[in-house]
Amino acid sequence: MYEFDWSAIYRPEMWLNALAVTAGYSVVSVIGGILIGVVLGIAQLSNLRLMNWLIGGYVQIFRCTPLLVQIVWFFYALPMLTGVSLSSWFAAGLGLTLYMGAFATEIFRAGVMSIDRGQWQASMALGMSKSQMLAHIILPQAARRMVPPLVSQSVIQVKNTSLLYVVAVPDLMYTSSLITSSTYRPLESYTFVAVIYFVILYPITFLSKRLESRDDK
Repeated sequence: MYEFDWSAIYRPEMWLNALAVTAGYSVVSVIGGILIGVVLGIAQLSNLRLMNWLIGGYVQIFRCTPLLVQIVWFFYALPMLTGVSLSSWFAAGLGLTLYMGAFATEIFRAGVMSIDRGQWQASMALGMSKSQMLAHIILPQAARRMVPPLVSQSVIQVKNTSLLYVVAVPDLMYTSSLITSSTYRPLESYTFVAVIYFVILYPITFLSKRLESRDDK
């Protein structure tokens, strides 16, 4: 019978530093990704085919390839192709943010396109310009529909930070692996990490469900 020894992983300073790194990457990548989604989502509403093609290509590349591969590619492959060396911190953050941005762009596009065409036609009949139509009629309605999927994607994004360990960023998973290698207590270490993620994410998932139920009413 396995006997748990939680004292073996008692490293408060290491865990707090790891939690700060995970939280920092989560907040920055989520906010940065949403900003990318808003900008590119608005750009997609234009009639410029080349721009729409480029944005669509970006979205599909990042949505259809594993985030782990993207982080590794930015850290190892991009410097070989461009000659510009990226730190592990920046490469990991860039991969996370662009990944979130691709999903946020699609959420924004879907939210805008979900608005009934009658709303667009009524706005045009009132003589509104496209910018006025978006600001006063379309986006306020679409924003309410975008919030639940954006919150859900943010939850996934926080869990995605566990992939930072692959480029030795000292997040929760990387710290857990270090403690495991020195204590030979993987069950305690990884169970503790799971508890931390659960404590962080459960309130957010609860909020997401409340927002979805409110949107259905």
